[in-house]
Amino acid sequence: MKTTFQNPVNHILAIMLVFFLASAHAAGNDPARPSTPAQLVGRIVAVVNNEVITQFELNDRMRIVMQQLKKQGTPLPPQEVLEKQMLERIITDRVQLQFAKETGIRVDDLQLDKTLQRIAQENNMTVEAFRGALEKDGVSFAKFREEIRDEIILGRLREREVENRITVSDGEVENFLSSRAAQTGGEDEFNLAHILVRVPEQASPEQIQSKLAHAEKALAELKKVDFAQVAASYSDAPDALQGGVLGWRAASRLPALFLETVNGLKPGETSAVLRSPNGFHILKLLDKRSKGGALIVQKTHARHILIKTSEIASETDAKNRMIQLKERLDNGANFAELARLHSEDGSASKGGDLGWLSPGETVPEFERAMDGLKPGETSAPVKSPFGWHLIQVLERRSEDVSKERQTLMARQEIRARKADEAYENWLRQLRDQAFVEYRLEDK
Repeated sequence: MKTTFQNPVNHILAIMLVFFLASAHAAGNDPARPSTPAQLVGRIVAVVNNEVITQFELNDRMRIVMQQLKKQGTPLPPQEVLEKQMLERIITDRVQLQFAKETGIRVDDLQLDKTLQRIAQENNMTVEAFRGALEKDGVSFAKFREEIRDEIILGRLREREVENRITVSDGEVENFLSSRAAQTGGEDEFNLAHILVRVPEQASPEQIQSKLAHAEKALAELKKVDFAQVAASYSDAPDALQGGVLGWRAASRLPALFLETVNGLKPGETSAVLRSPNGFHILKLLDKRSKGGALIVQKTHARHILIKTSEIASETDAKNRMIQLKERLDNGANFAELARLHSEDGSASKGGDLGWLSPGETVPEFERAMDGLKPGETSAPVKSPFGWHLIQVLERRSEDVSKERQTLMARQEIRARKADEAYENWLRQLRDQAFVEYRLEDK
């Protein structure tokens, strides 16, 4: 079952916090008084700007993560190490959620319900069945619902603050395609695991040395402990609790430092400690594969006539007009002339000519109808989100689109790499600007 857990901003926690604080106040806050279980659970373990994180929230996240690690077969890090790692992740999520709220990002209940329906469908369940499955695993549906809301908010925040600001120029694509990476490794893909020890943006020499020592200690641990366990214990990356696995990344999506390093590794090998502007890294190459060769697709040269529906032209009116035009074509009328006179598409001036179309370039309804025609044939009226069409296939050919694909993939991968790097920088700056007070050691 596909479930992803993010940091909740949960009204239940707020209510419980009020209850626990009230209990502490009623008890007189006597330092000599032994802490009750309720007081321990309600204890504040960190303050993030104007919000608190309680032991209850930390324990709840710890329970979920420990269940996930056990299911993955990953040995559990020491309790105190995992607790600190988990608290840092909650803080990072909280800082982002606070910024999102301050800058107007909201997800209403209707949008949230639609997302939950999609998640349930992806798991081949109804929403009610999915709810039952979660609760059977000990996960509150109300809590899961709010976690999904936060996950959507975090995604929108990243999109707005980072991804929408990324641009890839034609020059960057051309430089990449002509570079050594494109010639010798551009089609290679690497399955990587990663440990990141993040360094603050304006760290002092002492802080940098301390972080380096932390990274070197992690590297030493890898000689006797599984990589996933060390990642969960030492890494500051968001994927640390998934064993630090980055998954398959194309060569062009990797920073130059990473690509140069993994090109010198064999599957199963681990790098030395690497230094980047974000901090210290350790890479493990899990696997490597090559992609390439010709990509042959069938292209279709087609033309069409489009009649749109509107408040003035109803669905029935548009369809009837199409039926009449089809009758005229069947009786020998010229397709191009009818398209120039009647089509409501930008291609009308060219006689409806759409040029050579590759798979996926048109909406599914149009493509299905077009693919069912032989050269020279004209379709019956076809409905799509744009209106009603008459489609005529002129000719077909098979074509190697490897170069087109390489250009497209280069643009996508350069954009993804730049977005990853920009997000890390943005998140580090946001985190450094936040007021964070740790109270985990105040026991």
